Amino acid sequence: MTHDRLFQLIEELVLHHSPSGVETEIDNLLLRRFQALGLDTWLDEAGNAIAKIPGRNPQRAIAITGHKDEIGAIVKSLGPDGRLEVRKLGGTFPWVYGEGVVDILGDRQTLSGILSFGSRHISHESPQKALQQDIALRWEDAWVETKCTAAELHAAGVRPGTRVVVGKHRKRPIRLKDYIASYTLDNKASVAILLQLAERVKHPPVDLYLVASAKEEVGALGALYFTNRHRLDALIALEICPLAPEYPIEDGDAPVLLSQDGYGIYDEGLNAEIRAAADRAAIPLQLAAISGFGSDGSIAMKFGHVARAACLSFPTQNTHGYEIAHLGAIAHCTRILESWCETAS
Repeated sequence: MTHDRLFQLIEELVLHHSPSGVETEIDNLLLRRFQALGLDTWLDEAGNAIAKIPGRNPQRAIAITGHKDEIGAIVKSLGPDGRLEVRKLGGTFPWVYGEGVVDILGDRQTLSGILSFGSRHISHESPQKALQQDIALRWEDAWVETKCTAAELHAAGVRPGTRVVVGKHRKRPIRLKDYIASYTLDNKASVAILLQLAERVKHPPVDLYLVASAKEEVGALGALYFTNRHRLDALIALEICPLAPEYPIEDGDAPVLLSQDGYGIYDEGLNAEIRAAADRAAIPLQLAAISGFGSDGSIAMKFGHVARAACLSFPTQNTHGYEIAHLGAIAHCTRILESWCETAS
């Protein structure tokens, strides 16, 4: 897949909202895409969108996951003046989004609102003054302005628990040479890899499950449900990898294979298989141990659901914000996994 086509695929995925637990918009797209390839496809009880590629040995099975949910906000309460009090959904910070349009995903209608922090032209008498000089902005200091009446919000199905995400017109990715920049590359870019693998892997040695996992950002709930109900010989999670001064990771087109993250260590034998697959495909691979991070793989291992797990990722700037990643690194993840699937057992 060319960088242009990969960009277009990720753009399509990004523009389908999928806040944790309210993922129907992206589910409908994924099920259509998997079914069009003739794959056995379903949505399980936990909301995972799954495609199965039968293997030559159906007694064994492997899985590759990429979570489809995104971070955002959740409505805590509705004010009589149409203001919504919201709190984080996953690892979000209001200052990352800034003031601007958000989409409020009501049960019956999607409304537009403005994430608001208050006026700048204020004196020391205003509590907002502290946000300019002394403290970091918190969700408790922000609100969503709708200019709707209580009746209008009720008619749209807006209630405590309603999800709030960045407005679609703000989410549209941009191209920076060979890089893509966008909200929610974590983890729509990984879902793009799953779709590429669905097209390219035809006859794996063992059954292969491609799992667009649900509710990862709030505890890997979808992956835990799936791995608790399927016996797997190995699981590889696809993820972003944060670029930060404390990690020896370089920006560019070389993917990153993790040895450890905040939830524990990954399986060294499986990592060796992935390194060998990268060598066969002549793709450079970076190695790292990081903290402040977790994946479907490490969390499933921690809870004893899988014996062998790994995390293959692509270097990403501004994680959980307006993210930037090299299209080549995302494409290389596909090639490495395609090579690995040829010999997986």
